[in-house]
Amino acid sequence: MFPRFFSFPRTLLGILLLISLTVSACGTTFQAASTASGPIQVVATENFWGSIAAQVGGSHVHVTSIIVDPNADPHSYEPTSADARTVAQAQYVIVNGAGYDPWADKLLQANPASGRKELNVGNFNGKHAGDNPHMWYNPSYVTAVVNKIRDDLKALDPADASAFDQSAQTFLTTGLKQYHDLIAAIKVKYSGTPVGATESIFSYLASALGLNLITPYSYLKAVSESQDISAADQATVEQQIQQKQIKILVYNSQNTPNNIQALITLAKANNIPVATITETLTPATASYQDWQSAQLQGIQAALAQATGK
Repeated sequence: MFPRFFSFPRTLLGILLLISLTVSACGTTFQAASTASGPIQVVATENFWGSIAAQVGGSHVHVTSIIVDPNADPHSYEPTSADARTVAQAQYVIVNGAGYDPWADKLLQANPASGRKELNVGNFNGKHAGDNPHMWYNPSYVTAVVNKIRDDLKALDPADASAFDQSAQTFLTTGLKQYHDLIAAIKVKYSGTPVGATESIFSYLASALGLNLITPYSYLKAVSESQDISAADQATVEQQIQQKQIKILVYNSQNTPNNIQALITLAKANNIPVATITETLTPATASYQDWQSAQLQGIQAALAQATGK
């Protein structure tokens, strides 16, 4: 899914103002806690980045993710006063950016903290509002973010720099091994296979897998942004299914309004295998790599069924 911009309700603005005033009353700026008092306090707006940060930081970090409910919509999430306090007390905050979680910027601006580090993944990867924000589905971006988190943690806690180096390397080479092996295997076996999708959430991964995603990007973006789909795009997508121009259909199981459910039904009626991906960790207790690997296995199985190889 893609950002659905919204305005904060007056009550939330009041909460943020109250917390900001409370912090200011205690001093000019809220001071982030020192690492000498314990692990680095890390806040991630979404749990997929939180999972990665926890594994890179190991015992030297305490990670709190704001979006943890698989049924929550990260785009339109309305932060609570507890979220605001958590951000105010964090030493390191990781937000997705690229217009995906604009509420996070409001929390950061309302609760400044001296010495706090902030990582906006979108800005880091050169993505802005209007671009595809689903960067956790791009293996190259994930690797870059892992290394960036490692470096930021080392800057916050130089004494444990070697530990961060080791845990980041272990995560990249061991933790993500099955993830990368599955990507490589799918690319070798099914590169160039025409596939369809319901949202731009699959665009980065389709490219990494070497698959030929032929669904019009304007359709993928419209669904992701909850915008009206053009009649021409709708006709094209249905035709691609009815004429079996695609081998599989990949959809976001966390976003299946009536029009998408109808497309899934049409695919099944035409014996086109479907595979699912989700926006956030599913189940919520899964690690980033286990979640991604399970989805890749589902895509791999659908491709095998569709192609007979």
